[in-house]
Order: sequence, then C-alpha cells, then structure tokens
Amino acid sequence: MKIGDLVKLLSLHGASFRVGLIVGFIEKRHWRADFLGNKTDWKKIDPEPHAVVLVNGGKRAIPVIDLQSVDEG
Repeated sequence: MKIGDLVKLLSLHGASFRVGLIVGFIEKRHWRADFLGNKTDWKKIDPEPHAVVLVNGGKRAIPVIDLQSVDEG
C-alpha cells in the first residue's frame, strides 16, 4: 500500500465507511482487546504501522493489517 491508494476495511463489521484514500502513514500502538484482554497495559505492545485514511472529509488512523487495497479495474 502507498499514499494515494483506495482502501477498505477487511471486515466491515461495525465499519462506518466502505472506501477511503490513504494520505499518510504513522506508527502507533493499538490495543487489540479480542486477544489481549480488556485491561490495557501499553508496556506489552509495540507500535505498528497505521495508514492515515481520508474518509468523508475526516482522517482516521487505521492499522495497515486491517486494510485491503481496492482494485479500480
């Protein structure tokens, strides 16, 4: 994935958008309660790559692993 790519979430469960545009990348921590539990301990996790995605005029940081490129063809 690169800046300018159209992307969508791999799972649309609870998603509020279908397609977004990557405008940048950052590294940040993301607590995944589904396998790390509800009690947050930021010392247990390392930062992971996130895409900054433009959606409906706003920006969202979304883990790259949760995104899929949209093929325009």
